Amino acid sequence: MRTRSGRGAARGRSAGRVVAAGRERHAAESPLDGRWLVLGKDGRLTAYARSHAGLVRWTETRPGGPHWSEPGFIAVPDLTHLSVAQGADTYVHFLGRRAREGGDALPAVDIVHAIQYQTARPVTEWRSLGNPHPQREKAARLGAPVAAVSTTGRVHILVRNAGGGLMLRREKPSGKWDAWLDLKGSGVRDGFAAAVHSSGRIEVFASNSQYAMRWWQAQADGDFGPEPNIPLRVAPGTASVLETAPDRSTYYWADEETGRLVAHRPGGWVIPLGDASTGDRVAVLRAVLDGYDCTVLAHRGLDGEVMLAACGTENEGAGLWWSPTGGPSVGAPALALDGHGRVVLAMIGTDGTLRVARQGAGPGLVLDPAVRV
Repeated sequence: MRTRSGRGAARGRSAGRVVAAGRERHAAESPLDGRWLVLGKDGRLTAYARSHAGLVRWTETRPGGPHWSEPGFIAVPDLTHLSVAQGADTYVHFLGRRAREGGDALPAVDIVHAIQYQTARPVTEWRSLGNPHPQREKAARLGAPVAAVSTTGRVHILVRNAGGGLMLRREKPSGKWDAWLDLKGSGVRDGFAAAVHSSGRIEVFASNSQYAMRWWQAQADGDFGPEPNIPLRVAPGTASVLETAPDRSTYYWADEETGRLVAHRPGGWVIPLGDASTGDRVAVLRAVLDGYDCTVLAHRGLDGEVMLAACGTENEGAGLWWSPTGGPSVGAPALALDGHGRVVLAMIGTDGTLRVARQGAGPGLVLDPAVRV
């Protein structure tokens, strides 16, 4: 197809006060990891990015846009990484890796979590969820966390440990937290992905220098078990997971040796997607286009330009036509459906501003020119 251009935390006070983000002091430096363009219960989109001192966000002034709020800033000191995930209840969860300097050479590293319950509202206080390593030397080597929220609203936190295994900590039905659990794994690298399927089961897709690893829940909110490894090499930080049939995933990533984008479903062949990546995550979205179930993909090309393509879902083998859309960006772009069901592409410009391109009228996937927010 051608394209053109926490329950427990609820009891905590709201401490994420939002202030106006100065264009220079709090300019966005990179998007958050994860799906950083999200649709709220009221039908408005919100985009999130990192600045050197915290979180920057923009919110549509009404469902479907086209106007957005001025950027708001939420101070979050000492973060080295920040990711975002949204639950079926539309709550937005932020998960950070915090490294605070102490009196010795090693920083004190922990995982912090906060929630935004409603569109454009304050964020809860940032609550520490600790570190699976009691030893400070190992704790300092903890990786970048990823969050997944089950269909029942339970938050699952996944992070690489100092030994290269995968650790899990998840919320109990009561809102308290289970202890850290070691899911094992070997040589896990940061930049892995997690997806929540329509069945409620959560899947994790990770890689090391030799192959890809997967973990699945046996049932919704159940235990995780390993799946057979995939003997393919994945460039770290490029992988995305999309449910393309009930409890069946398609994985998208850049090949570690060539940098070329591919798609893969277990049991099938590797499908070349005809373009190369700069090493950022591939943005993926299912959308109905001209009455057909389609997959929309976006990534940052070798020259920094955002590239867009679409195909019938699970029909990547028919070929994709990539189109430059929106200009150069910093980090991975994001895709979402707005309150009217239209495809929206968001990117962080090289000047630290948000840029948005929205699906226009006409057949296929035709995006109106990107606008600077």
